[in-house]
Amino acid sequence: MTALETRPLGRTGADVSVVGLGTWQLGGDWGDVSSEGAAEVLDAALDAGVTLLDTADVYGDGRSEERIRQALAARSDRPFVATKAGRRADPFEAATYTPENLRAWVDRSRRNLGVDTLDLVQLHCPPPAVYSDQRVYDTLDGFVADGSIAAYGVSVETVAEGLTALQHEGVQTIQVILNVFRRKPLEELLPAARAAQVGILARVPLASGLLTGKYDESTTFAADDHRNFNRNGEAFDVGETFSGVPYDVGLAAAREVAAIAPEGTTTAAFALRWVIDQPGVTAVIPGARNVEQVLGNVAAASLAPLTEGQLADLERVYDERVRAHVHARW
Repeated sequence: MTALETRPLGRTGADVSVVGLGTWQLGGDWGDVSSEGAAEVLDAALDAGVTLLDTADVYGDGRSEERIRQALAARSDRPFVATKAGRRADPFEAATYTPENLRAWVDRSRRNLGVDTLDLVQLHCPPPAVYSDQRVYDTLDGFVADGSIAAYGVSVETVAEGLTALQHEGVQTIQVILNVFRRKPLEELLPAARAAQVGILARVPLASGLLTGKYDESTTFAADDHRNFNRNGEAFDVGETFSGVPYDVGLAAAREVAAIAPEGTTTAAFALRWVIDQPGVTAVIPGARNVEQVLGNVAAASLAPLTEGQLADLERVYDERVRAHVHARW
């Protein structure tokens, strides 16, 4: 294994690599990934020093969690595995977040991952009312007490949801969309989380692949890829797809980001380094569909921090190209 920079994950007591691996694509909604391909991605990430895997019980209806269990069975090294719960029932109904449902979801993830205690369970972008529902937090506290989970956190769509969650002292982590095209968390959420010693996991850091610099107007996506079927939020929050930025706008902005990246540095690694450099970020969790993408993502950890000039240039691209198209709630 290669050693990557690590940072404390909130108050969990765990240190995790600054580049993790998001595994949504190993379950579904990104086109087909075979079992063999998923195993290769997971092995490559772990061999490269990644010590944080992020998954969810609905990624492929548990397929992602199961593939993680299978990949870890033959290994002596054990990464920190964060999963998410809450979207197996109607994700838009706060009433579904009952103690009984939460128990069923947690126990199913324990079986899928083959563990007695889950390292981290995150509420999976629930309705806004859930973030202030003390009964939900009391239930999660009970799971910590009985050893079902070691810690819990939340995954949010908006800064307001994250700030609400921070009012509950049991929350150890917040997962939020953060990238060159999605900057609002920098203003309040990251400073507040840092002050509370709550870890920040930055998801969708490449804006669903826009910030790889590999897409153009002729790129097509499979029918079962959310970049096809969720362009306008038809299936879930549109912010999860291309960060909510119109595809043509994102393409133009991504080309400018590519021009700012130093020679010899990929656009993806450069964009990931920007996230890593933000004060308060614990780890960035890009996905990968193949070994090449894994290694490209991990390379971001060895890049030098961005210069003041590069940061200013990226902010200019955001202001001139993207800001007008970003919904106010993001």
